[in-house]
Amino acid sequence: MSSNDAIVVKNLMKSYGKNSVLKGLNLTVKRGTMVALLGPNGAGKTTTVRIMSTLLNFDGGSVSVEGNDVKSDPEAVKSLIGLTGQSAAVDEILTGRENLIMMGQLYRLTKKSAVARADELLREFDLVNAGGRSVKTYSGGMRRRLDLAVSLIATPPVIFLDEPTTGLDPRSRLAMWAIINQLKAEGKTILLTTQYLEEADQLADNIVVIDGGKVIAEGTAKELKAKVGRDRLELTFAKESQLKDAVKTLGKSVIDNDGRELTVTVMIADTNKDVKAALTSLEKAKIPIASMAIHKPTLDDVFLSLTGKAKKSAPSKGKK
Repeated sequence: MSSNDAIVVKNLMKSYGKNSVLKGLNLTVKRGTMVALLGPNGAGKTTTVRIMSTLLNFDGGSVSVEGNDVKSDPEAVKSLIGLTGQSAAVDEILTGRENLIMMGQLYRLTKKSAVARADELLREFDLVNAGGRSVKTYSGGMRRRLDLAVSLIATPPVIFLDEPTTGLDPRSRLAMWAIINQLKAEGKTILLTTQYLEEADQLADNIVVIDGGKVIAEGTAKELKAKVGRDRLELTFAKESQLKDAVKTLGKSVIDNDGRELTVTVMIADTNKDVKAALTSLEKAKIPIASMAIHKPTLDDVFLSLTGKAKKSAPSKGKK
């Protein structure tokens, strides 16, 4: 274990009866970085987070947070972490401010310190105007912001975010991203699980892909994209007959075609050379194209390549 490692998971094993969920998972998160844990439903993401946050026992292996063993010293770990789960864990009857003050006192802050910290978080999470209202009147985005604020009441150095933007509309999701980026800027160590590929792409320093209870790939978004293939040329045609002729003309270089969208996709290794060759072949065959675009590999491609399972992607204004 390096002195710069905030979270270290070694050979983690967990089963529910005969169902083996984690099968020797290994994971390291460097201090002050954000790692996104991605994988298909049932891959073990939430189970891993619950174990690391002392909420769930495990069958084998070891987990440490800031040098403290989760199994032998759970109280020390609890004092170092903040956890935001998949659904808001706040009292709907209390106001937002009351929720924060109550949690502060549970963390053994004095009443004065809890009040001061609550007011600070209400300002930071843009909840000042709603702070005096019952949480049952909050929108989904406001509840998620409050839930994250509650997890930060004791200023923990390590934060677990288990699908924090699930169910949020695009505007609320972007607001949550801004908050998470601010936490990164403050030097927090963050482990994020998410169903949204763009979220991991935008926020994480490093991405770990798990499937079948094990890590199957890890690296930066750029590194993972580079592993799954080259750039692609997408050609669009005006007529179905032109599409069929193009598929025949381009031959083995075609990796996909869509009869509904009238598009043909060609894999390219050398952008200038291969694009020119494709366009020249179509010109010689007198097949006009309506439009063309070059696409870089995406995290969707990573998942399809590594797991064979499609994932969700957050709404975006354009392809990356």
